[in-house]
Amino acid sequence: MAYDIATWVQVSAFLGSGLSMGFGAIGAAIGEGYAAGRANEALSRNPGATVNIFKNMLVGQAVAESAAIFALVVAMILLFTPHRADPLTIYILISSGLCMGIGAIGSGIGAGYPAGEACFGISRQPAMSEQLTTTMLVGSAVTQTSAIYALVTSLIMLYADFYSRPFSPTWAAVLGAGLSAGIGAIGSGIGEGFVAKAGCEGVARQPLSRGPVTNGMLLGMAVAETTSIYGLLIAVILLFKSFEPTASMATCMALVSSGLCMGIGAIGPAIGEGATGEGAVRWMARAPEQLAILTRTMLVGQAVSESTGIYSLVISLILIFVI
Repeated sequence: MAYDIATWVQVSAFLGSGLSMGFGAIGAAIGEGYAAGRANEALSRNPGATVNIFKNMLVGQAVAESAAIFALVVAMILLFTPHRADPLTIYILISSGLCMGIGAIGSGIGAGYPAGEACFGISRQPAMSEQLTTTMLVGSAVTQTSAIYALVTSLIMLYADFYSRPFSPTWAAVLGAGLSAGIGAIGSGIGEGFVAKAGCEGVARQPLSRGPVTNGMLLGMAVAETTSIYGLLIAVILLFKSFEPTASMATCMALVSSGLCMGIGAIGPAIGEGATGEGAVRWMARAPEQLAILTRTMLVGQAVSESTGIYSLVISLILIFVI
């Protein structure tokens, strides 16, 4: 049965919406569940701190929910905004939904780690509940940045004018951009959550070391963020670079593969950097006299983990500019 372009655009809007909200619901639910689980553990340890633990749990879950809200916003835009009846729109709508849905997974999971650890920390140090909540909010907020990159990429695809460009290979560039920014956000959200979790643990164990621990936490999270920035960079290049018209499927696949390469290649390094940062920040509280060597070792270890993400970035750039 043959369908006109307007029908296919509507179909792609429905599909993109489902992908956005479906994938977008995964991470937040896991992160919120982790926070609630640790809160129950904390309540069993110190029932007298029930009010503060419960309040912190709800605040932490609300932050973890934000990535899913981003996905909901994109899904609603796809469902209820009029879309141009053009073949390119089909790829734009699907890629936008896929980008935001997948891009919300890591941030939702990652935000749950500091929320859960802050709840448990309050059971250890009830007097530090405000400081732990603040540390949790800072850490959880940073984990949301990679989801924001995915949101920005999705909105650019939905509202920028790509229709003056040739259909081929623009469709491939749009699809590659969504894959790069969306998949590339997964690792950073999770890795940053590891570091923020250790920061909350450190403040609970040694309240006097809050300043150095927070600084180390932010430094470790910043490094874990870099590979999602690579994903955003490739997405921006794919969206805004002018490509010559072509009927070559090989050229189109090079652009799609560029996004896949950078997106998938960003996952492992970011999680590895997060694991490195978690170990370092945890011991910054336990052994504050070793702060300098712990920071140096963390940065060296993260730099080595970063190398594989750089390899992916190089191959992605070759696929765009050389192939």
